[in-house]
Amino acid sequence: MYVQLYDWFRSAIISGHLRAGQKVPSSRQLAAELKISRITVLSAFQQLHAEGYLEGTVGSGTYVAQSIPDNAVKLASGDAPRRLPSNSQPGPRRVSKLGTKFLSSPGIPRGFRAFQVGLPALDRFPKTTWSRLLIRHSRQTKKELMAYGNPMGRLACREAISEYLSVVRGVRCHPTQIMIVTGSQQALDIAARVLLDPGDPAWIEEPAYPGAVRAFAAAGARLVPVRVDQEGLDVNRGIKRCPDARVAVITPSHQFPLGMTLSATRRVLLLDWATRNGSWIIEDDYDNEYRFGIRPIASLQGLDKDERVIYVGTFSKVLFPSLRIGYVIIPNDLIPAFTRIRETSDIFPPPLNQEVLTDFIREGHLERHIRRMRMLYLERHDTLVAEIRKKLGGGFEVATANAGTYLVLLLPESFRDTAVAEKAAQVDISAVPLSICYQEQPRKQGLILGYGGVNRKQIQDGVSKLAAILGGQ
Repeated sequence: MYVQLYDWFRSAIISGHLRAGQKVPSSRQLAAELKISRITVLSAFQQLHAEGYLEGTVGSGTYVAQSIPDNAVKLASGDAPRRLPSNSQPGPRRVSKLGTKFLSSPGIPRGFRAFQVGLPALDRFPKTTWSRLLIRHSRQTKKELMAYGNPMGRLACREAISEYLSVVRGVRCHPTQIMIVTGSQQALDIAARVLLDPGDPAWIEEPAYPGAVRAFAAAGARLVPVRVDQEGLDVNRGIKRCPDARVAVITPSHQFPLGMTLSATRRVLLLDWATRNGSWIIEDDYDNEYRFGIRPIASLQGLDKDERVIYVGTFSKVLFPSLRIGYVIIPNDLIPAFTRIRETSDIFPPPLNQEVLTDFIREGHLERHIRRMRMLYLERHDTLVAEIRKKLGGGFEVATANAGTYLVLLLPESFRDTAVAEKAAQVDISAVPLSICYQEQPRKQGLILGYGGVNRKQIQDGVSKLAAILGGQ
């Protein structure tokens, strides 16, 4: 009831029905007239005093404040606002050049449709096991888990990740070099801000992961696209084009989006260039857990003798995206800078899921889950390839590296992948245009199709819909 009284007085003051300096009834008088408790009136008056609508002291009466802005009263009473100058153009509010650039660039769609890129098989995740561990740690919440934490993350979680990576990826690091982040995107963003000044050149794969392009563009880097071929990033081409680049951003084990692996020769060339030039290599270990028929490719970081590689990984595609846990392995001399930059954004990572993930790794659940998913994704990969060949015919090439959770369907030159993707969205199909991953011309035309989060029926129906679109061009 006091809120209703407060709202009435506030509206009356703003609309001008109660004028500045006008005396209002006493709380006792108003309570008697309205037949309500005086405490109710006093509560409303107290709020109006606190917000500056009323003024006065006990014994001298209560008045409408003199400081209510005239324009607030006029606008509330329905008067037209002041017109813009004749040389002003109405339109969207101004944002930065970078913001404008990002607004004009297409984003990657998210959802549960076929063929959503980056979505794992959520229906096969061991939810019961994860829930049990989550309940365990929720019931045993310690005081330190509720306070501010270490910007690098919980030490126990970093130790578990270090042990896991040393076995399955050949990574060489101490747990104190690992920073827990909210995913690979945050790792790329922090690394770009630590390593680059505006205008510094950075090698970027051509084509490249759009998230990496945006992160380094946001840091003001001068992007230098370096084409990839069947051996991965063409290091010699990069050296000819920009030998003094400050950083090279690569996906060496499973290139995004085309899927090839950086050859051993080029790995040595790249490390040699970074050492001689004093440059840095950011190794985004994208989707490498799922290789079909062979063991995962050893990391580039494991070959690095001069601490020139910054290694980035995430559990978003291995476990589930909303977990928001990734990691970055930092050369020792860069740890203070990474810590300070991290503190300017989210200060430290939330601890509860780190505690759960620690047990999930150490009790062997992660390894078992990856083994099961590797077989499932192989089955879904083969199903998608077979459906494409059956329903699209020989005019369409599938670029597949027998790894990961997506493949690329290359389109003939007569097609424009952005137009095909728009039509696919209209029939509830997610298809990322390959061309948006390029910075320069010529751009290959194709569709990036994720199969990790779709079952056999969704794959069959999705390819049928794509066949209808592509056949109608």
